[in-house]
Amino acid sequence: MAEGSLHEALEDRLAQVEREAAAKERQLERYAADLRETFKQERAAAQRLRESYMATVRALCNAVEARDAYTGKHAERVAAYGLAIARETGTRLAEDPEIEFGFLLHDVGKVAVPDAILWKPEPLTAEERLLMERHPVVGWEIVQGIDFLGDAKLVVRHHHERWDGTGYPDRLAGDEIPLAARVFAVADVLDAVTTERPYRPPSSLAEARSIIGAGAGSHFDPAVVEAFKRVTDSELETIRRTIG
Repeated sequence: MAEGSLHEALEDRLAQVEREAAAKERQLERYAADLRETFKQERAAAQRLRESYMATVRALCNAVEARDAYTGKHAERVAAYGLAIARETGTRLAEDPEIEFGFLLHDVGKVAVPDAILWKPEPLTAEERLLMERHPVVGWEIVQGIDFLGDAKLVVRHHHERWDGTGYPDRLAGDEIPLAARVFAVADVLDAVTTERPYRPPSSLAEARSIIGAGAGSHFDPAVVEAFKRVTDSELETIRRTIG
C-alpha cells in the first residue's frame, strides 16, 4: 500500500475509533443520567415511605396521649434524649430509623391500663403494680404484626429491663437486653426525674445525672451511662425546651 494511502487509512481508522469512543461516552452519560434519575425517584419513594411509617407511629402515640397527656410529651422527649445518648455510644444505633420508632412507641401498651391505675396520684397497690407492669408485653403484642417496626419492637418489650436482671417483663440482664432498650432506660429515667409530678417538683439536670450515675451497674448499663455523660447539658436543655 502506498504511503499516502496508508496514512489516509490510519486517519480513517483513528476517526472511526474517536467516533466509537464518543458514542460510548454519550451512551455512558445517558446511563449515568438514567441512574441518577432512578436514584432520585427511589430516594423520594423511600422518603414518602418513611413519612408514612412515621405517620403510623405518631397515630399510635396519639392513641396513648389521648389517655395520658404526660405520656405523649414524655414519648417525644425521651425519644430525643435516647437518640442523643445513642449517638454517643460509638455504635450506629442512632442511624437506625426503627430505633426512634421504638422510643416513641415504648408505652403504647398503656392503652390497656385502666384509667383508675393510669391516673392514680397515690402509690399503686401490689395488684395495681402487676397490672401496670403488663404494659410492655401488651405493647409488644400490639406492634408485633407491624413488619416495618423491626427492632423497635424490642424497645417496646424490654424498656423496663434492668442491667442487674431485676427488671420486667423477662428479667433479662446485662447484654441480653437489646442495646436500644438499655439506652432507652437511661433516657426514660432522665425524663422522669426532671419532669414535674403531682407529688413532687422536677429534679435538676445535675440531680438527674447523679441519680443515673448511681444506677450504673444495677439499673443501667455502665457503658450507656458513660455515653450519657458525654451528652452536654446544653443539648439536653435544648431538647426539653423545644419539646416542652
